[in-house]
Amino acid sequence: MIPDTSSFLGWHHLLLLDMVDVGMLVIDADSILFANKAFSRTVGMTLKDLQACPLRELAGDAWVDFTLGQSWADALPWPMRDGGERWFEVSLHPETVESRPVQIATCIDVTAKMRAEGAEANMLQMVTEIIESNPVGTFVIDKEHLVTHWNRACEMLTGTSSIDMVGSDEAWRAFFDTPTPLLADLVIGEIDEVELHTRYTGRFWKSLAADGAYEAEAYFPHLGNAGRWLRFAATPLRNAAGEVVGAIQTLIDITERMNIEQMLAETIGGAPVGIFVMNSEHRITHWNRVSEAVTGLAADMVIGCTSDWTSQLYDKPHPALADLVVDGASEEEILGVYQKEECHPKAIFGGAWQLETFLPNISKDGAWLQITAAPLRSAGGQLVGAIETMIDITDRKRAEAELRTAHLAAEQLVKERTHELVEAKAALEEDVARRQVIEEQMQQRLKEITELNTRLHNVHGQLIQNEKLASIGQLAAGVAHEINNPIGYVFSNFGTLQTYLQDLLRLIDAFVAAEPGLSSEEMRQEMAALRKEIDLDYLKGDIIALMNESREGIERVRKIVQDLKDFSHVDASADWQWADLHRGLESTLNVVNNEIKYHADVIREFGTLPRVQCLPSQLNQVFMNLLVNAAHAMEGHERGTITVRTGTREDQIWIEVSDTGCGIPPDVINRIFDPFFTTKPVGKGTGLGLSLSYGIIQKHHGELKVCSTPGEGTTFHITLPITQPTETEGMAS
Repeated sequence: MIPDTSSFLGWHHLLLLDMVDVGMLVIDADSILFANKAFSRTVGMTLKDLQACPLRELAGDAWVDFTLGQSWADALPWPMRDGGERWFEVSLHPETVESRPVQIATCIDVTAKMRAEGAEANMLQMVTEIIESNPVGTFVIDKEHLVTHWNRACEMLTGTSSIDMVGSDEAWRAFFDTPTPLLADLVIGEIDEVELHTRYTGRFWKSLAADGAYEAEAYFPHLGNAGRWLRFAATPLRNAAGEVVGAIQTLIDITERMNIEQMLAETIGGAPVGIFVMNSEHRITHWNRVSEAVTGLAADMVIGCTSDWTSQLYDKPHPALADLVVDGASEEEILGVYQKEECHPKAIFGGAWQLETFLPNISKDGAWLQITAAPLRSAGGQLVGAIETMIDITDRKRAEAELRTAHLAAEQLVKERTHELVEAKAALEEDVARRQVIEEQMQQRLKEITELNTRLHNVHGQLIQNEKLASIGQLAAGVAHEINNPIGYVFSNFGTLQTYLQDLLRLIDAFVAAEPGLSSEEMRQEMAALRKEIDLDYLKGDIIALMNESREGIERVRKIVQDLKDFSHVDASADWQWADLHRGLESTLNVVNNEIKYHADVIREFGTLPRVQCLPSQLNQVFMNLLVNAAHAMEGHERGTITVRTGTREDQIWIEVSDTGCGIPPDVINRIFDPFFTTKPVGKGTGLGLSLSYGIIQKHHGELKVCSTPGEGTTFHITLPITQPTETEGMAS
């Protein structure tokens, strides 16, 4: 039975409750006496529906207990017909209406708030689970800098347990020995980037992940056995109103990467060209000394920077070539940025580009740089950054500009010269005919000179032959005298021998005549007297001596003739051959003996000589000229000596002819090898002897030197190779 509320509530009370926008209930123990329109609309039930069932069935025990003062709650749930819930913040006000106690409940709908708080609680739980299961070291602090989360990865990385950290405001103890604010502590308040720059030596930057977030890299010597490099990011946490309520910081161990980067930095630092490295976030990680010298930018000013550093090189913000490579820019995009530059891809490295660009802000007059940028990839092929090299080519560019200027000037000069040549062409054409006539005359003159030269060559050959004949003729008298001496006593001996033979014949005739009467004493006495008369015993001995002496004379004649033949080599070929030079020297000494023996004594100081590849007859001519000149140098002086020495030196032999004669004056010693030059009286020499000798030694690839002291003597020194250095077989003398 639905109670009639009008019996104890006045109509004016109901009108007032219906006018209120907040849900209003009039409750009597377990019954709802009245519900205004705002409440009915919120729960989706009419007043009759609400009055038809007890409050316990409609809303549950919590509502009845609350209205009876048996429980306390901030908010009470109201189950909806669709299975959901509506939450009301309920406040009770006891009233007495017509002596009947009731509760007037004000029900403010807080469903949205309760759902938000539930979602926030769920979210906090989920965040807690995410943080705890995250493999990256993570901790959270509230706005009072108290640690609220310290995950397992953070424990393993720092060696500090969450029990020691959670609830503490000393998170720094896991990293430092003295109180030092962490990056998470700094992002909660106002960031002082100057302090960050000092604290992290430039290795910090704003994070793109969230507003107010920062990232940094630092070395912590107290972590692990040998310290560790950590990369950390700190992000402020905000509530729905945007107020900072804490901060979260992640920690990543980058020790291995930093070790590799250190090795890379050492390699890059020692490179002879400017090199810098950029990571995938366009942040400079390496900047070597050559880069500092080329750009004028110090490493601590650039490392950690992104694109803002390029504004110091260009007149306006400008991406570096490495920035475009990191972005994976297309060829069209790269050429769009460097459309006025000499830019092209490098085929050697995939994705690499090279350009030559002018940077106006480098040095006083700017500088030209050759820049090459190539992508850096991980082992898996992922793009992790780029490396860029810089080479100063200003001098080359200036040289090219000067060359272009010179080329233009040369082109202009060529035009001018071409015009001049065109004008000169006519004059040259006129001159051609005259030159042709002159050329014909020159050809005729050349022919005459050639004929004259041939004749001169023939005359020269004849002069050389005459010199040799003159030398032989000069020796002829001496040779004849040498031959006459033995021939003389041969003839004399043969005269005596003829007489002896006549006597012997007489004796023999007598013996023959006396043969029948040899038994006669008278005959025997006569024969004895005859034997005594002719002195038969002496005759027999003297005949043998005469014959031996005659044989020796004849041998001497034959030796002289043989030496003369050896000297002239009448029966030898003109080909190069291996010869014994000692034999040639001895033959020549015999031939010129008549020239020497009246003026000097010959001393032989022969070493051991191998056989030498040569033209023997020509070398004999040289020996004869030197020996005869040595003998002539002592004419009019006291008797001297001529010393002939020989020896070897490595792959050469040497021969010296020294005399103790008058010597050669210093003013003429440089001319003694000139053709037709002679110091002998007219008719005594042709002046070709030493010239011919010098030419023969040169032909043998040797040397002929002279050393002379006036009044003391002269030495001629010959050096000859044992083997000719080039093929000489078949060469004529």
